[in-house]
Amino acid sequence: MLQSRVLVIALILLLSTTLPEVHSKSVFERDRRDWLVIPDAVASYVYEAVNKVSPRVGQFLVDAAQTPAVVATRNFLIRETTKLSIMAEHLIEKIKNLWSRIRGY
Repeated sequence: MLQSRVLVIALILLLSTTLPEVHSKSVFERDRRDWLVIPDAVASYVYEAVNKVSPRVGQFLVDAAQTPAVVATRNFLIRETTKLSIMAEHLIEKIKNLWSRIRGY
């Protein structure tokens, strides 16, 4: 019962700090690779919210985030999303070039 209350409080604190920041800048105005930092930002907000409520649970989250399985998964995701981001940038450039040829510029 207490754990669910702590979880609800942590989620409320997380959402109250992140939602105003989501609307602060349009997705199209950002650099294309900015979205790679979103998981780290979410983890940071979760840690801060949980650590305010219970420092012991906050320390547990820090320890859990540094386990080899989590670190390997994070590195894999970063490597693969970087590849996807580069491929998306190339695709956007090809579409722009094609569109400019169609328009006759």
